[in-house]
Amino acid sequence: MDGTNQTAVTEYVLLGLYEHRNLEIVLFGLCLGVYSMNVLGNSLLILLNLLDPHLHSPMYFFLSNLSLIDICGTSSFVPLMLVNLLGAQRTISFPGCTLQMFLTLALGTTECLLLAMMAYDQYMAICQPLRYPELMSGQTCMWMAVLSWGTGFIISLLHSILVWRLPFCGHNVINHFFCEILAVLKLACGDISLIVLVLMMATAVLTLTPLLLICLSYIFILATILRVPSAAGWYKAFSTCSAHLMVVVIFYGTISFMYFKPKANNFYLDKIIALFYGVVTPSLNPIIYSLRNAEVKAAVIALLGGDLLYRKTFHFYCCSPFLSVKRG
Repeated sequence: MDGTNQTAVTEYVLLGLYEHRNLEIVLFGLCLGVYSMNVLGNSLLILLNLLDPHLHSPMYFFLSNLSLIDICGTSSFVPLMLVNLLGAQRTISFPGCTLQMFLTLALGTTECLLLAMMAYDQYMAICQPLRYPELMSGQTCMWMAVLSWGTGFIISLLHSILVWRLPFCGHNVINHFFCEILAVLKLACGDISLIVLVLMMATAVLTLTPLLLICLSYIFILATILRVPSAAGWYKAFSTCSAHLMVVVIFYGTISFMYFKPKANNFYLDKIIALFYGVVTPSLNPIIYSLRNAEVKAAVIALLGGDLLYRKTFHFYCCSPFLSVKRG
């Protein structure tokens, strides 16, 4: 943005579905319920990972990072969106809009990379079981997580700088529920086709590269599983991967439809899809991992029974989080 443009707009108006007040009231109730479930469910997974020594493994360490991303990602825009849906206000400050767009981009990119890291963990556990404790040590997992978070935030910073350096002419009405990057770009003056093409190509690379790594990991996993002679071994291997596969399919299915579907003039559909991706999808992760994982179920039962506090005290001086590598 030019210097004149930076002072031209101090706040933005988020339209949402202002023409359909009854629908906004319905969406408020649904989003409030889903957001509450998201925060409670993902917070529970993080708490279980911290307290239960049986969950101190790389898979649950990455799952805790994924839960933290889901909480932070939705919290970056849902609370203000709920206020807007009630009609109390429909504005967001310029710094708030900048931060909101930056966080949604950063956390979305980080989640793509973390899903790839989790697929690599699955590959190592199934295809390299004897070397797994050595290759997936606590220090290695920590560096993998730092790489995911750091890359996501650096890429988002570059994207944000690229967007806000565009010339804006004082228009401050964003036709969306939050400061989504494509909606913000529509406020820019002049021809933005090149910058849109660059951003779309960067998004494709940042989403499709992790997806390619995930697919390669599961090709090797499938090849290894097919060599297992017993049906019990097949079932155990597939059950280990099923939760992660479901999360990958939901995440990439939604984001692909949102960003790579044919262009249309149906802005309402675009908003609802973005809302589903940003609010509903993060709340599904704890449900999927809770229903598909016996260790998580056992940890929940132990927490309700008060046993986890005893376990945490007992293991405090002999174990550090995710250092004791084991699989379910």
